[in-house]
Amino acid sequence: MSKLTKNQKLALSKVEAGKTYTLKEASALVKEITTSKFDASVDIDVRLGVDPRKANQMVRGVVSLPHGTGKQVRVLVLTTPDQEAAAKEAGADHVGLDEYIEKIKGGWTDIDVIITQPAIMGKIGALGRVLGPRGLMPNPKSGTVTNDVVQAVKEVKQGKIDFKVDKAGIVHTSVGKVSFSPDQIKDNAKEFVATLIKLKPAAAKGMYVKSIYLSSTMSPGLKIDPKSVDEI
Repeated sequence: MSKLTKNQKLALSKVEAGKTYTLKEASALVKEITTSKFDASVDIDVRLGVDPRKANQMVRGVVSLPHGTGKQVRVLVLTTPDQEAAAKEAGADHVGLDEYIEKIKGGWTDIDVIITQPAIMGKIGALGRVLGPRGLMPNPKSGTVTNDVVQAVKEVKQGKIDFKVDKAGIVHTSVGKVSFSPDQIKDNAKEFVATLIKLKPAAAKGMYVKSIYLSSTMSPGLKIDPKSVDEI
């Protein structure tokens, strides 16, 4: 195991073992304990009291983060020719149809989000083997299958993300960058958790939000008191 650097030791010394932080405290501390030279992502992990194996307890949705994600999201729009110019103007990085379907069949997936129209999904279905494992398959529930591709592109570019609970009952996503201010990190995390709470399945019994952790790409996780998320 590699030795900790002086900066890493200093960062770890700021984290109190066993302490549960408020969201406000953690949003400031995660910046202090990140020692990476690059602008690391700030991630949130929320463990939910659901059984994802049961269809009536699946938690999946979308959220528009108030301050965006801080990431450059590469968007491909698969659309009819009459929508191509508008999609490009809205900010799509790649726009087309048949030529991109062929590229994807050949293994090309140098994109983060694919947006398309309902009428075109028949053509895209054959790409499931390539797109499915990478989480790139367009889905009406995430807003990536829509007749209003222009609005969908704008929302994704402005910080709209989709999420899904994993097999362990945990929802994981990024809520910004270390370069964000503590308030920006707090606002984004608060919006994400609020969205999760709105999506609580009726079949979920007992405690719904079991734990929340905030961390950066290169930092230890900070345990957050779920009750503090509602604080200003």
